[in-house]
Amino acid sequence: MGKWSKVSKAVSVVSSDRIGGSVASLYPRMLPHIGITVTSIEKAIQSYHDILGFHVVGRSLESSRRRFSLRPDSQRRLGRRFRGGRLAQLAGGSGVCIELFDFSEPASDRRENNLEYSKTGINHFTIADAALEDLARRIAESGGKLRGQIRTLILGKPYKLAYCEDPFGNIIELYSHGTEPTWTNL
Repeated sequence: MGKWSKVSKAVSVVSSDRIGGSVASLYPRMLPHIGITVTSIEKAIQSYHDILGFHVVGRSLESSRRRFSLRPDSQRRLGRRFRGGRLAQLAGGSGVCIELFDFSEPASDRRENNLEYSKTGINHFTIADAALEDLARRIAESGGKLRGQIRTLILGKPYKLAYCEDPFGNIIELYSHGTEPTWTNL
């Protein structure tokens, strides 16, 4: 029995509830991957591998709107201006992947204001590393940057965090511990 089937079986005992007249299972869903746009797929693969430790599990060398994904409706999903691009799937330690996109037409473009925290949508993702200070330094040395200072969440507790940017302006929050142990122990 695989890891995920064990998890599925374990959570199947969780109760159900009626929502809007239908029965919904109440258990945490998997988060298989998140998609991130970059301006250079090769530099991003190198950075996410060499600095963050992710490894490539799949990639597309060049894609057109006919071949960009497994489904033929890329232009409908991405908009009429979409003509092509490249992508790569990289896996992290927890099984969650990062899907990197480098669009060629129209070309990927770095946002001027890359942390519009008051706007809806994903504003960062988090990487956990016990050597948080070293990772923040390596991100900065590779063309990214540290936003603010590394800080301890609560005095007397070992939980630290820092906000960084990758070389493409994507916001990465660093944790010294995983999210669940950090927040349940605050």
